[in-house]
Amino acid sequence: MLKKILVANRGEIACRVFTTAKKMGIATVAVYSDADRDALHVQMADEAVYIGSSASTESYLAIDKVIQACRDSGADAVHPGYGFLSENSEFRDALDVAGITFIGPGKKTIESMGDKITSKLIAEKAGVSCIPGYTDVVRDADHAVEISAEIGYPVMLKASAGGGGKGMRVAWDDTDCRDGFERATNEARSSFGDTRIFIEKYIQQPRHIEIQIMADGHGNVIYLGERECSIQRRHQKVIEEAPSPFLNPATRQKMGEQSCALARAVDYQSAGTVEFIADADMNFYFLEMNTRLQVEHPVTELVTGQDLVELMIRVAAGEPLALTQEDISLKGWAMESRVYAEDPLRNFMPSTGRLSGYAEPQGDGVRVDSGVYEGGEVSMFYDPMIAKLITFGDSRNQAIERMVEALDNYYIRGVNHNISFLNALMVHPRFIEGRLSTNFIADEFPDGFNADLVVQDDPSIVPVVAAAVHQLYEERASLLSGQLAGHEHVAAVDWVVVAGGQQTKATVELMDKGYLVSLDDSQKGLQNDYQVETDWSLGDPLFIANINGKKVSVQVEATGSSYRLFYRGAEITAQLLSPKAAMLSKHMHIKEPEDMSRFLLSPMPGLLVKLAVELGQEVKEGEELAVVEAMKMENSLRATQDGTVTKISATEGESLRVDEIILEFA
Repeated sequence: MLKKILVANRGEIACRVFTTAKKMGIATVAVYSDADRDALHVQMADEAVYIGSSASTESYLAIDKVIQACRDSGADAVHPGYGFLSENSEFRDALDVAGITFIGPGKKTIESMGDKITSKLIAEKAGVSCIPGYTDVVRDADHAVEISAEIGYPVMLKASAGGGGKGMRVAWDDTDCRDGFERATNEARSSFGDTRIFIEKYIQQPRHIEIQIMADGHGNVIYLGERECSIQRRHQKVIEEAPSPFLNPATRQKMGEQSCALARAVDYQSAGTVEFIADADMNFYFLEMNTRLQVEHPVTELVTGQDLVELMIRVAAGEPLALTQEDISLKGWAMESRVYAEDPLRNFMPSTGRLSGYAEPQGDGVRVDSGVYEGGEVSMFYDPMIAKLITFGDSRNQAIERMVEALDNYYIRGVNHNISFLNALMVHPRFIEGRLSTNFIADEFPDGFNADLVVQDDPSIVPVVAAAVHQLYEERASLLSGQLAGHEHVAAVDWVVVAGGQQTKATVELMDKGYLVSLDDSQKGLQNDYQVETDWSLGDPLFIANINGKKVSVQVEATGSSYRLFYRGAEITAQLLSPKAAMLSKHMHIKEPEDMSRFLLSPMPGLLVKLAVELGQEVKEGEELAVVEAMKMENSLRATQDGTVTKISATEGESLRVDEIILEFA
């Protein structure tokens, strides 16, 4: 057995590997950069080695520094996690030369499966179902049009060395094809230094389904069921689940057996994932093979009862698999939501900063794989993942319901996050029905996400909670000492809840275990009563209560005279007014927001890596003005109208705050 494992990674995946290694009695080593000196993975490891500055190219991607860290710490094995060096064959080679065990597959396997053209040719030879297409290198745009005409539109143009949605374009006709070829080639050149493009048939309304495999060095290969990863945004997975609500047992078996055949064809050893797309008729086609542990591996662990990291470690140590295919059965259902530091209301721009408040949800069937803590920093240098929230249930509906409740209870402050968006997906009727495709988010949120528009099963919950919370604040105010005689504050019971442009009359009465809140539905001429049982205290971020026998958890922020409430994907600002004040408020003038169209603002906190204009320069609509980079994401900022640059307020290399002015136009 291995004695000391160094994890060549950071964040939640490093913490995840350390957890299993410690369970197995194996010593652990963390590596860290300047930005990660106080990170959770550094605190969790038995020892930690500094490997360089914050930029990943100077630390987590620096092969020589990671190798030296192994030598300095005496680590005899490396787990690469995912991302960074996890699928880098040169890193694998360097470890072999240094006599250090790599917890993953061999160099040739990584190389062959890392190239999309090569992997598809191997898959075809192994009898794996592949998408119709042209698997050789496309010469130029004319050649691309010729091939696409033979395949039949629509087609997908893909970078051979691509990943993460980069170097991919869908073409519906010859014009799209020419433009897509040029764009995909340019993107591939800048992202991977490899301009090779291939073309395949574009499957409309596809589902993304992947098979988890595990193989040892003794010829044993098994598959551990599938994961449905169709909920994606810009080709990046958002929600994953196991099993798939789409597959039947016969199709699952075919996909699993073909995945194992591909693994045998490349002498695979360790954990790997074979990704497929499936059409509405359950035809499935090979997409790619990932030669590493997947981000979404926890859902497979929950439905199979297997620790995939432990299996990887044992295989790397030379042990044969103690499992056969007959030992693998799927029980229950698991969901995973990727919790990111990003702002869904601002086109999912990354968010950075210190976690001023942080509390993870708990409960039956709830698991959180995280790499952060309250007071920790979310850095601009790495991807914006905060954690993976996973729930397990006996059925899909139970797993969804537990996820919704866990998201309601996930408390994060100090950075923007996507929890409301995740919850909006979870409660969406189409998601609950399991009618999924990789176009789900684009179809259901074509104009982006607006948390105020999320439809609730019971829209009364938010005004009821707002009324109860406000009543508690009013009662505390009435008890303050030192009030002038004759001017004592008396807690009222009649209120108007103003939220979402609507006014709802509410009467709040004290009960033994809480409040009775009565809402007037003026449109229907009805009054509905809600018994609110709670032991909530003022200032608690989570308002947990039983409302008419139903448990609810609503996050509440008091902001002056109003309250910000977060519940099941909705983010609602509610103001509590007296009936007279509510009547007068209808006549108040609304202050128009300041016109900021003459300013170029940074859409996210990040680094100004390029300033493309000069003072006094005339610019045209669509012209690039600047490039801001944060969390592995480059954002090109372009002019929305013609104008002249009259002032430049930032310089290249400067760190920017969100909405900080970069330049001004006339």
